Amino acid sequence: MTEPETPRSGLRNPQAAVRGLGAGTLVLEAIVLLLAIQPIRVMGGHLSGWGVASVIALAVVAILLAGLMRRSWAWNAGTAVQVLLLASGLFHWSLAALGLIFGAAWVYALYVRRSILG
Repeated sequence: MTEPETPRSGLRNPQAAVRGLGAGTLVLEAIVLLLAIQPIRVMGGHLSGWGVASVIALAVVAILLAGLMRRSWAWNAGTAVQVLLLASGLFHWSLAALGLIFGAAWVYALYVRRSILG
C-alpha cells in the first residue's frame, strides 16, 4: 500500500511566497500606522508624544522586519509587533482597533505559512 502524497501548494517557491505574504502584511501595517497619526490627532484623539513615538517605532520595526523575513525568528518578532500594537491601545483606542485588525491579518498569515510549509 502506498502512502498518501503530501498536498503540494502548486507554488514554484513556497518559502518565498510565504515570506512575501509576511513582508507585505508588515509593510501594509507600517503604512497604515504612519497614515493614522494625523487623523487621530486632528479628530481630537489627544495622542500624546509617547503615543506618536510608539506608533512611529512600531512602523519602523515592521518595515525592518519585512526585510528580515528570511530569518526564522522574524515571524516571532512580527507576532510581538502585533502584541505591542494592541498594547499601544492604552495611548488611544483606535490603536487597539488597528491592533485587532492587523493581529487578525497576522494570524491569517501564520495560518497560510503553516498550511503551505507544514
